Amino acid sequence: VQLQASGGGLVQTGDSLRLSCVVSGRSFGSYIFGWFRQSPGKEREVVGTIRWSSGSTGYAESVKGRFTISGDRSKNTVYLQMNSLSPEDTAVYYCAARTIIMTVYKYWGQGTLVTVSS
Repeated sequence: VQLQASGGGLVQTGDSLRLSCVVSGRSFGSYIFGWFRQSPGKEREVVGTIRWSSGSTGYAESVKGRFTISGDRSKNTVYLQMNSLSPEDTAVYYCAARTIIMTVYKYWGQGTLVTVSS
């Protein structure tokens, strides 16, 4: 399984940005995809997840109501739509994947940097 994240950049407070994660390698019906982020000096944290088969999603409290995860099966792509961005959202964002029976995310893409200026 390969994941390729993109879409990061420099934005201003209040702006929106959409990250993409193109996945390849196999059928993903039994997979869960997650978006994570890591800021300098902080531990990596989960932003949100999506179950590929059902489309069901979950979010960290810090982004709930502002971020939306979605998937496009025709493009094998997972998106992270980020609205109302603040400097606290500045981080390297990663997409990752695991099967529904795995307890940890086994597959990781490279990160994409999101910088939100005040």
